[in-house]
Amino acid sequence: MRRRAFLSGAGSAGALALAGCLTQGGGGGEPSGTLTVATYESFVDSPSSSPGGWIKQNFEAEYDDVTVEYVTPENGVTNYVQRKQQGAPVEADVYVGLNVDDLVTIDATLGDDTRLFRELDRDFVSNAEHLRPELEFGDPKSRVLPYDTGYISLVYDEEAVDEPATFDDLTSPAYEGTLLAQNAQSADSGQAFLLWTINEFGADGYLDYWRDLQANDVRILGSWWDAYSAYLESERPMVVSYSTDQVFANEDDLPMSRHRIGFLEDQGYANPEGMAVVEDSGNVDLATDFLNFMLRGETQAEIAVQNVQFPAVTDDQVDLDDSFAQYAHRPPEAVSFGYEELEGNLSGWVDEWARTIASN
Repeated sequence: MRRRAFLSGAGSAGALALAGCLTQGGGGGEPSGTLTVATYESFVDSPSSSPGGWIKQNFEAEYDDVTVEYVTPENGVTNYVQRKQQGAPVEADVYVGLNVDDLVTIDATLGDDTRLFRELDRDFVSNAEHLRPELEFGDPKSRVLPYDTGYISLVYDEEAVDEPATFDDLTSPAYEGTLLAQNAQSADSGQAFLLWTINEFGADGYLDYWRDLQANDVRILGSWWDAYSAYLESERPMVVSYSTDQVFANEDDLPMSRHRIGFLEDQGYANPEGMAVVEDSGNVDLATDFLNFMLRGETQAEIAVQNVQFPAVTDDQVDLDDSFAQYAHRPPEAVSFGYEELEGNLSGWVDEWARTIASN
């Protein structure tokens, strides 16, 4: 979850590369060498907690001659897209930290003739059968598996405002000048909130809704941290954020009254994170084993607590920490757009929003 960078002091991407032979990629014998995993910085480098260290220690414990090495490329997956465009090799085996919009953008940029990630044979990822169906990317090329998810929601101060029940409530006089949001061009949370409004009002109606939000004095800031820090400074009593924010509030002894979770229309916008095997990897079998390891119940529980995200597998597969279970809130209904809905539409929606809303 990239926003952890600001709460715990990090934020970027990492990679995983290895030398060894297994089954899916052909060959045999015991795997050995280095598995290189690319991911964002706070997945491995958060000063307080991050799942990367636990994952490395426990995966290496199963393979005596294997070392997991993380890399965090500047600009994340964009770095590897640019390398592919230049015909340069991508020196990683696994990428951890993809969103659906990343995949759509990758395909729009590279086209059909250049592949950054391999098609997965799920017969070799047995734990994938436990994934929550609503978190699947809908990737037509079967390259990505989700490993956790956040839900975009509102976080509000119950002593200053009542919980809004609907999107239309946010445009009423009672909520004038109360909401902090993020730029859909530069923040994952901002783009997810935009997509949530498109899901609610349709491609023909979302800009009118945003005009109404503007008329009601919504304040749009560049990043999630810009908006959330303004909220923490009490500049406004409500912010677009995540439904796990009470977990952080509990850990930091912040007043829970200022971290109430609001689900508009009894919904939250799901923003799953995914992982994939890099096309250039020479360690496909071990990389596939790593994906399977990431979907184990005990690994999913650790990722949930350390990354402050919900597991991607069903509840019967994972035993969550009591504190996480108490303070992390799953919406009554999860909504999201998959690959098919975003393909050919995402950039146009965001660009039109930027021209109409962000530039005014």
